[in-house]
Amino acid sequence: MIAKPLALTLGDPAGIGPEIVVKAWYALRATGPSFCAIGDADVLAWAFGPDGRPLERVGAMAEAAEVFQSALPVLHRPAETPAAGVVDWIEAGVALALAGDAAGVVTAPIAKARLYEAGFRFPGHTEFLAELTRGATLQGPRGPVMMLTAKDLRVVLVTIHTPLAQVPQALTAQKVIDTALVTNDALKRDFGIAAPRLALAGLNPHAGEDGTIGREEIEVLEPAVAELRARGIDITGPRPADTLFHEDARQHYDAVVCLYHDQALIPVKTLDFWGGVNVTLGLPIVRTSPDHGTGFDIAGKGVARADSLIAAVRLAAELAERRGA
Repeated sequence: MIAKPLALTLGDPAGIGPEIVVKAWYALRATGPSFCAIGDADVLAWAFGPDGRPLERVGAMAEAAEVFQSALPVLHRPAETPAAGVVDWIEAGVALALAGDAAGVVTAPIAKARLYEAGFRFPGHTEFLAELTRGATLQGPRGPVMMLTAKDLRVVLVTIHTPLAQVPQALTAQKVIDTALVTNDALKRDFGIAAPRLALAGLNPHAGEDGTIGREEIEVLEPAVAELRARGIDITGPRPADTLFHEDARQHYDAVVCLYHDQALIPVKTLDFWGGVNVTLGLPIVRTSPDHGTGFDIAGKGVARADSLIAAVRLAAELAERRGA
């Protein structure tokens, strides 16, 4: 088990983050891993109740202060605006991890549109974490690379939130190579896989079928695979994506390098919709996140499921333990 707690940021306070943080604490308090919530204590106190049911704001923090102080440490960081608070909490969690006071960072969901309105200039958590950790050293190739995991499936993305029409132009052999190198290194260091096996998905139907249904496989992907193999990386492909994710196929690789968002996320969410985890590879700190959004439509109703956050906490602890945190 990890010797230090994980830093868990609350995410958007108007979303389901506070509620699922409380539910995760209930689920893990007896067996761990331990975590410290980073956010506004008053917001978290409102969400704190038996079985995760929201409490009325009667006494708020006063009612729950003893429980928080003894069992769930909270960094009380209110801010002038919710968006500023969200950014502040992420920065605080990363700072704790970089200083060695936290074993890693787990982030509850944020609403990027709300952050953009407040001047946030990063596409999302992943890119912001890369910037916050830029000055820290890492033995191995740097990311960030987004990995999604569900049961026995791991996928990584070469492009993330790129519109589908722009993906062919955004793909380069170098991007594929960089993603695969970071993934290979992380599978060894963080997942304990001594000899990782990678598979590269094709972009076009039937992986282009020898160039008759698209040329990207021949002009971009095959040269990338050849270069990776020359560097000693065990990678196959490009392979047709429609036959790459079924149960038998998953026995022959440790991770799939996917080329665009839905190619990666559809199989993950089909395999385990509630339990998927987002992992950022290639950072000097461990970072995981639940594989879902803020859930504004159900926030405050007590019905949000914490499965993915619980899985993210557990996976973060496993990765941190392998890093000796």
